[in-house]
Amino acid sequence: MRAQDTRLGIALMVATTFIFAVQDGLSRHLASEYNVLMVVMIRYWFFAAFVATLAARRAGGLRAATTTHQPALQIFRGALLALEICVMVLAFTLLGLVESHAVFAAYPLLIAALSGPVLGERVGWRRWAAIGVGFAGVLVILEPGWGVFAPEAAVPLLAALMFALYGLLTRFAARADDAATSFFWTGAVGAVVMTAAGLWTWEAMTPTDWIWMGCLCLTGVLGHFTLIKCYEVAEASAVQPFAYLQLVFVSAIGLLVFGETIRPNVALGAALVVGAGLFTLWRARVQA
Repeated sequence: MRAQDTRLGIALMVATTFIFAVQDGLSRHLASEYNVLMVVMIRYWFFAAFVATLAARRAGGLRAATTTHQPALQIFRGALLALEICVMVLAFTLLGLVESHAVFAAYPLLIAALSGPVLGERVGWRRWAAIGVGFAGVLVILEPGWGVFAPEAAVPLLAALMFALYGLLTRFAARADDAATSFFWTGAVGAVVMTAAGLWTWEAMTPTDWIWMGCLCLTGVLGHFTLIKCYEVAEASAVQPFAYLQLVFVSAIGLLVFGETIRPNVALGAALVVGAGLFTLWRARVQA
């Protein structure tokens, strides 16, 4: 198993959140024009082709990439991620980017809190304090009321639960399989699952939307690879506060591209969660 590098893990998490924010903006546009299952299916076709090409260029080729000590775990986490993406993209069409991510922001809290009992990682009181501050920021963003907790809000909440489980399983898989193996199984399993579900929803796309689809495929490949590498080099509880930066990035896209509104409570909550992440980085440096 690779030696832990918290600083590198944090940098990878920040990059991942930005890539995922761009990806979500592209997904919202395409899913508003075409069936959600078809959009995710095409993305996974490109994803699977990329991981197969990457694996073929490595020592040992495809045989080495497909060799895993935990096939059931890899299949489950690959299918889980594909289904989670469908649920979250559906949320974008129901609530928009800002509100969907306001609810989805609960997932890093779930991962950080469960990393101890599930993965056996040590979570000190200072990290718990940072998690608490981040959770307070989420509450400020949510501004609990009937508008937020409408039935549609259950869709991104379900996605948060699914993605938290995927994150924990990715970290667990890294104990026995390297990042390249997990990357291959993520793409291959997701492509099979989405083809079975989405082939029946095919619609003709415009040339312009094919360009946007290509951009979506590229962000999907890059984002999942950086996430896998992140969990491989750092403890989940150390990097999760930085996942909240996706709120900042996706809110900016929602405001500038889709004309969504960002209320003062969203800005205040984002400041709290970013502050929690910066505090965790400072603690990592002190401990080093």
